[in-house]
Amino acid sequence: MGLLTIPSNVTEFLLLGLIQNPHVQKILFIFFFFIFLFTVLANLFIVVTISISPTLSSPMYFFLTYLAFIDAFFISVTTPKLSIDLLHQRRTISWGGCLTQLFLVHFLGGSEIIVLIVMAYDRYVAICKPLHYMTIMRQGVCQLLVVVAWIGGILHATVQILFTMDFTFCGPNVIDNFMCDFFSLLEISCSDTYRLGIVVATNSGVMCLLIFPMLVISYIVILSSLKSHGSEERRKASSTCGSHFTVVVLFFGSCIVTYTHPVATYPVDK
Repeated sequence: MGLLTIPSNVTEFLLLGLIQNPHVQKILFIFFFFIFLFTVLANLFIVVTISISPTLSSPMYFFLTYLAFIDAFFISVTTPKLSIDLLHQRRTISWGGCLTQLFLVHFLGGSEIIVLIVMAYDRYVAICKPLHYMTIMRQGVCQLLVVVAWIGGILHATVQILFTMDFTFCGPNVIDNFMCDFFSLLEISCSDTYRLGIVVATNSGVMCLLIFPMLVISYIVILSSLKSHGSEERRKASSTCGSHFTVVVLFFGSCIVTYTHPVATYPVDK
């Protein structure tokens, strides 16, 4: 049976999805389909462009390639099923499919957090220690940091799955969401999940709360150091750091909203 052993008499879950109105569902299907298509193609375009361009070989573009790859894979975990479910009134997901979706979301999310940290460090070295940049961020170090990101994502996702395996589902099996997530499963589990909720909130929410301020401070330090640079260098560095910081705010903002709500009630904000 292994990891996918079902700890209850529930073999599948019913997903309520985003909305129940059939007409709105069709509109949302078109909306999410084009967002999914655009996001995947745009990120793959970034990956291909950087890979074939000899002028985009710096560590910054190396990490950007992996960030784009993760984002393309990330949206592919949930959005295709969300779009298909919008065309059906009965939306189900198996126990194994639920665990797979949960693992991939947290694996890719954890990996992306580490890649964003690495990219912030890369910009810090490039701007604050330009003479040592190529020595510090040499190819072997960059590859090692990417491996660390993958390993960190796997460890984070494995912790989530191990906790989920302790759940017992006696019914109902209805998830008021469009995907399988830890808090959604907590709501319908008939086992004592209070302590598990605290642990998961600590594992995901506190991690976001700790890392996000650190990244904000790091970008403030980077931008402050630009005072001694020329106007053209300041413009280029501000543009690069500005785009990085936007991604950080969007990613960690949604992470904090999702995983730092009170664990006593587990309200899920779809």
